[in-house]
Amino acid sequence: MTDGFLTAAQYMASHPTTLLFIVFGMMWGIIFGAMPGLTGVVGVALLIPFTFGFGPIEGLLLLGSVYVGSTFGGSISAILFNTPGSPEAACTGLDGYPMAKRGQAGKALGIALAASAVGGIFGTVVLMLAAPPLAKVALSFGPAEYFALAVLGITAIASIGTTSVTKALIAGILGLVIATVGIDPLTGGSRFTFGNDLLLSGIGFIPAIIGMFALSEVLVRFSERVPEGEAITKVSTALPKFREMMAMKGTLARSSVLGTIIGTLPGVGATTAAFMSYSEAVRWSRHPEKFGTGEPEGIAAPEAANNAAVGGSMVPLLALGIPGSAATAVMIGGLTIHGIVPGPMLLVQNKELVYSVFIGMFIANLLMIFFGLKASRHFAKILDAPYALIGPSIVVLCMTGVYALRNNVMDVVVMLVFGAFGFLLRKLDYPIAPLIIGLVLGPVAEISLRRALMLSSFDWSSVLMRPIAGTLLALSALSLIYGFYGQFQRQWRRRRAALEAA
Repeated sequence: MTDGFLTAAQYMASHPTTLLFIVFGMMWGIIFGAMPGLTGVVGVALLIPFTFGFGPIEGLLLLGSVYVGSTFGGSISAILFNTPGSPEAACTGLDGYPMAKRGQAGKALGIALAASAVGGIFGTVVLMLAAPPLAKVALSFGPAEYFALAVLGITAIASIGTTSVTKALIAGILGLVIATVGIDPLTGGSRFTFGNDLLLSGIGFIPAIIGMFALSEVLVRFSERVPEGEAITKVSTALPKFREMMAMKGTLARSSVLGTIIGTLPGVGATTAAFMSYSEAVRWSRHPEKFGTGEPEGIAAPEAANNAAVGGSMVPLLALGIPGSAATAVMIGGLTIHGIVPGPMLLVQNKELVYSVFIGMFIANLLMIFFGLKASRHFAKILDAPYALIGPSIVVLCMTGVYALRNNVMDVVVMLVFGAFGFLLRKLDYPIAPLIIGLVLGPVAEISLRRALMLSSFDWSSVLMRPIAGTLLALSALSLIYGFYGQFQRQWRRRRAALEAA
């Protein structure tokens, strides 16, 4: 391993242009990540043809840096406009935007940037030191383990962003039900399509979250006629102080580890990592009722996790040739252009390439602190414009980005419907986060459970008694009981305080 690092470091030192590829890729990624509907996957895909003109090392450094930059970039628009630029940033807006509305947009962006750097560096270091063994651990996850992991995230629904457990559960169940619309992935039969062929492809996750967050926010702003003086106008992005970071050390550590592990699981990706980490941050917090109102840990948890997942998702790609996320699936195209086949032999036969990618992603995460601050300040200048111009611009940008995903008008319709639905939920004081978590983790839980049961001839005991799956399900049950107990205690305290006040 040492030889590989030395060889790669010598190559990069003798080719200073590699640094330019890293900087350009990262800036490209931040821009694409911050634009709703474009996402880092599109940013990576657009650059793949251009990598043919460079060497394989420069090409992969470029694509890897785009991936790093785009994962953070999504948080900028999520915090400033409640419009997640990419799916993995949807959680960040839950607490980032309320903090921005309190006049702390700069602080929220600083927390997102610092947490992104911490998670990204952690994930990259793990990638450097433990890619082959982590790949073996990832292979030990079967359908039963995926199901148990999804259940662990779903059980946090009852505690997120509301004082009403009933409303949170209703929102979560709605998300689970909506996730079942479309063609059954195992039998091929249609479900809840009501004879409409446009619903056969299901409810797209990206149009749904853009509608729920961005469009509903525009509708709320115009319906409440918020005076310009009360809008977010001044943003001074700054990194959090050391003591503020130490106050979140547990959340950062837990989210970085969780993000890296989930990132290594093929087909799961940074979005699931962000939602799982947010759920765990709520679960372990002493004040879960504050999440959704502008809690700093609600920003740090998803940002540390989704950036840690970037390094994690490179593990199965490089060590096994299996993409860990949509972006890494597209990056396989960049490898094949140069005749490189990812897999176990890649770490042996192309040490210089692999370790150059490791070093390049580490440098990209460090440089992101500087360039992320600059980018955040430039994006924040948009807030100087009247909301009468910003609001319609957001709607047009969202519709364009959503349509560009698949050139499908139905995606635009889904976005509009979910925008109106999100507006209604917010007016009725229903939390949006549980619905989105149900929408994201529901399909993972359903498909994994059915596959696990089919593989075990529908023997429930063989699914539930597997060591990893059983442990995760037991933790889910315990945490659910603990969550309800915490809700009961808070209600009891409020009633006692009311009686004492009377």
